Amino acid sequence: MSNPTSNTLPPVTALTVAVIGAGSWGTALALQLSRNGHQVRLWDHDAPRALQMQQERQNRRYLPDIEFPDTLSVTSDLAAALDGAALVVSAVPSQAVRSVVEQVGAQMHAGQVICGASKGIEVDTLMTMDEVMREVLPPQIRPNVVALGGPSFAKEVALGLPTAVVVAGESERACHLVADAFHGGFFRVYHTDDVVGVEIGAALKNVLAIACGVSDGAGLGTNARAALITRGLAEMTRLAVARGAQPLTMMGLAGLGDLVLTCTGDLSRNRRVGLGLGQGKALKQILVDLGQVAEGVITARSAWQLAQRTGVDVPIMEQVYRMLYEDKPVYEALRDLSGRPRVAERD
Repeated sequence: MSNPTSNTLPPVTALTVAVIGAGSWGTALALQLSRNGHQVRLWDHDAPRALQMQQERQNRRYLPDIEFPDTLSVTSDLAAALDGAALVVSAVPSQAVRSVVEQVGAQMHAGQVICGASKGIEVDTLMTMDEVMREVLPPQIRPNVVALGGPSFAKEVALGLPTAVVVAGESERACHLVADAFHGGFFRVYHTDDVVGVEIGAALKNVLAIACGVSDGAGLGTNARAALITRGLAEMTRLAVARGAQPLTMMGLAGLGDLVLTCTGDLSRNRRVGLGLGQGKALKQILVDLGQVAEGVITARSAWQLAQRTGVDVPIMEQVYRMLYEDKPVYEALRDLSGRPRVAERD
């Protein structure tokens, strides 16, 4: 890791933390930080919803019946949330990161650290969330940007169930501040300097989870699911390495770990999208029934465009893109995947 740019980072003891985004993931992270003894302010852009959460001491919409600790407050006032915060955690949907973090950055100072917990690739620019944040944040904040990834369903984190994640950053001190802030109880945090690998793994596993869901929804069996996970990992690795990632990162929590969880877990929203497609349901209705953002739907287009730009072969992600955006029938996509020319496994 590089040497820290700023020497003003606060010690990791009873931090004040602002969590931006009160969906299931942001709320779960706020709960974990609160359980570790930090003073946490959870921000929701919707004022009536923020007030309801503050009064009811729970997020009834996304994580009902999980009580907020006394150290967790909810506000719709961004300035109030950020005031005095040593650490800012961004957990808004990926396509909102640019606009929200730009507002956040305008109110941050050089001593603050920001952790990106959103997973995706921005449409049009094809930037990772870390790249988007660095582009819109003031120069003095950019060295202290950290990314969080790994296999972590929000509900299980909120319930305090055993979880292991990884944080990645260029500044060793910023990275350790974030890792120490989250690490505690049954929530274990590792660290790395491979920001690209963590970001690419976090984004692409959602696309591959849709593919596995399609296979399961169509009743193709566990052999097919295992093949999709394994060959999907190969696609993730090729694309990540083409972007400068370390190959071993794809064997870790942000790669294989998150991929297995998202492709097999019943709490996976992206897998549920795929299940619906495999069962013959229309995408629009699937998303209405889901009631939450499934990042893989948007990332499928970005991932396919990124693969074309870098010249990387991603046949599984290509077929997911064509099913979602070109209405390609499920069995045609599966047939085209199976009918590809035979190649060496390491190709």
